[in-house]
Amino acid sequence: MIEATSCGGVVIFRGKILLLYKNYKNKYEGWVLPKGTVEPGEEFKETALREVREESGAKATIIKYVGKSEYTFAIPEDTVEKEVHWYLMMADSYYSKPQKEEFFVDSGFYKYHEAYHLLKFANEKQILERAYNEYLEMKKTNHWNSRKYS
Repeated sequence: MIEATSCGGVVIFRGKILLLYKNYKNKYEGWVLPKGTVEPGEEFKETALREVREESGAKATIIKYVGKSEYTFAIPEDTVEKEVHWYLMMADSYYSKPQKEEFFVDSGFYKYHEAYHLLKFANEKQILERAYNEYLEMKKTNHWNSRKYS
């Protein structure tokens, strides 16, 4: 069993959510949230911000930790047990440019219901739902634009 830790973000700008479309040699394809592996000496928050920037080109600010998802998948030589820590983030614009080196071929900001239906994985849909509800609550109480991490 191999254990791996990643961090990612639910990035929102003006109510829309950033998604990336990955197409790896036509074997793996689908819409996902930006996320990636924690590097040695890196804090989870740093990883999440770096991965969002690298994979999408988006500049974002962490607003709040929204939880973790866990899943396992098989690779030829073993099983990987993955833990992903997620942050609700605010983008500073609609700008995004998919990272071709990671096989991302498209990116964009989508309305919640579009994003929810586009996402490939159930665990990312759950995180999106949790993060978006946090966003709506913060908007309702005028805390969304305070840009303070809690």
